[in-house]
Amino acid sequence: MTQNTNGVTDFSIPRSPDAGSSAVALRSDYDETTVTRAWECVLEGSRHSSVSTLPIRSTINDSWHRCADGGINAQQDHAPIETDREVVEARSRGSWELLEAAARPFATIGRMLDGTGAMLVLADKDGVLIDVIGDKRTVFDGKDIHLGIGGKWTEDVVGTNGIGTALWTGEPVFVHAAEHFCAGIKRWTCAGSPIRDPFDGKVIGVVDLSGHPDIFRPHNIALVTAAAREIERAIADSQTAERMMLLEAFLASANNYRASDGLLIVDRQGRAIFHNNVTLPEGRRLGNGLRPSSMSCWSPELTGSGFLDTLATSLPETMRDCNVCPLELDGDIRGAALVFQKNSRGRTVSISRRPSERARDESSIIVGQSKAIRAAIDIACRAAETDDVTSLLIEGETGVGKELFARLIHAGSGKQTGTPFIALNCGAVTKELFGSELFGHVPGAFTGASRDGKAGVFELANGGVLSLDEIGEMPLDIQPFLLRVLEERVIHRLGESRARPVSVRLVASTNRDLKEEVSAGRFRRDLFYRVSAVTIHVPPLRERGDDSLLLLEHFNRKLAERRDICPLEFTNEALDALQAYRWPGNVRELRNLVEHLHLVARDRVIGLGHLPAEIAEVPGLIGSAAGEGSVLSFAEAERQAILKALAAEQGNLSKVATRLGISRPTLYRKLEQFGIKRSYA
Repeated sequence: MTQNTNGVTDFSIPRSPDAGSSAVALRSDYDETTVTRAWECVLEGSRHSSVSTLPIRSTINDSWHRCADGGINAQQDHAPIETDREVVEARSRGSWELLEAAARPFATIGRMLDGTGAMLVLADKDGVLIDVIGDKRTVFDGKDIHLGIGGKWTEDVVGTNGIGTALWTGEPVFVHAAEHFCAGIKRWTCAGSPIRDPFDGKVIGVVDLSGHPDIFRPHNIALVTAAAREIERAIADSQTAERMMLLEAFLASANNYRASDGLLIVDRQGRAIFHNNVTLPEGRRLGNGLRPSSMSCWSPELTGSGFLDTLATSLPETMRDCNVCPLELDGDIRGAALVFQKNSRGRTVSISRRPSERARDESSIIVGQSKAIRAAIDIACRAAETDDVTSLLIEGETGVGKELFARLIHAGSGKQTGTPFIALNCGAVTKELFGSELFGHVPGAFTGASRDGKAGVFELANGGVLSLDEIGEMPLDIQPFLLRVLEERVIHRLGESRARPVSVRLVASTNRDLKEEVSAGRFRRDLFYRVSAVTIHVPPLRERGDDSLLLLEHFNRKLAERRDICPLEFTNEALDALQAYRWPGNVRELRNLVEHLHLVARDRVIGLGHLPAEIAEVPGLIGSAAGEGSVLSFAEAERQAILKALAAEQGNLSKVATRLGISRPTLYRKLEQFGIKRSYA
């Protein structure tokens, strides 16, 4: 691997590495009969017999014994694979930094692999494949063994292989043909190199070159090692650039910051990237202490108080008394500054954003300008700022974004930043565990109870907001207990007589018609009236007019920025079809479609042929679009949306930014880009 005068990495096939390198100690005298005999000895349990005299690389021999000791099925012919599309896409979203850094080297190497019989794959830290590129025939053949996106290739599930063994050893690994542990994979050869986070050196993924045995070359391992280093450099550059931008964002907004104050700046992954007058947290990463259910709060897509509140609650006790300031880049909250202000006595002063400000932060992630969605947002903001409203009901079809409204209510609540937001999906809890999940239990309260006892979600949400999703799924015999807690504001853990006071705002949500559920006897009438004192109806996407195109542009731009590629462009026919479609899966379905199109589109222009049949074949659209093949750029669609918003808000730029779901700096930049005068009304 070399760099040309323009600083661009050259991925032409490098020379074979020195034979003395322990990381790439490959045997040139590979003999399949000998390797197979050694493998059979391992399966027979001959750890110390004649197998030790056979010329097998120690990396392979050690891995085989780990697999045998771990009970791996040696006759296995494929890896396990995740087939749930939403789960796979969620994993990809969680690996945005790795995918973004790998985009350039993968594009460069991918162009070289067509017709070579080789494929390049990217796996995350769990050994799950998140990107695949290369020779089309080989990529197709890889599907037979689940060497594709969603496939899991750790040693503990599929035996010795380039990905899993590289993850285990933390070193570049070459596994050729019969050296694989599982028989069904021995017709493949692979070379994998781990990718490490420049921040703390942890392995965060593997880049692997795979194909049929005839692609074997000793320098394959040098190629993937070079690619891994290039990805690490891209991550380091990205982290450095973001660090500088976050520092600049803080300095631009630090009106009351004094040099004597303590300062800690973290990025959206919870990494402490700058500190002054404050002890750096152990491990330099604040996200490690987050609850498993809250890990999604570190997603690059989540902005607003969800990020800030999760950060605040994950801080050590000694750091809780601080001012948590959001740091925005391009309209998104990408980090936070923790300012420890000192008064004249040297004591820390805690400052918090006003509820209305937090509500505006959160409402900005609900994209849309239709009257229906703005009306729902307005009700949510007004209800959130009223302390008298202790219970709310959010109604809406699956996929409309009910959780965003629950977080909006939490953001606007009249409490300090850092109050908890706890969510429980009632549809995911068994009837037997409902009481324990809601109210907690004492040690030994029932068979299987935690020996240390457990707090329920009401206790965890004390002082904040409890979101009960799909409340219509709650068993009928549990509902009276929920009603009593809402009225008496105390809970009793299972098996305990002690009353524990709780102050919780309940936000219930459902995709059912609870009035019908009441009539059918499946939901208590008194509980319905208790939780529905304020009801927010989140409209389905089909009732939101042009919001579908705004959301299309929003998701398209977000994905393009994340992968550092150009946004997709859509033909007029495709846009007509997307706008006419009824979207039964609502916003979630639209987001998933855009992610799918980004994965499959090669020429970046989306026509009717790229869309699913149920969208492309909307009655009345086929043959009706004018200008065959013409393309409407998103820039023009964006310009029109801004003009409409300016007219609707009579030139009030703050309201225009809120309506469009972008920050004021982003709006200013767009006005300049499109040559729109700020005085436009």
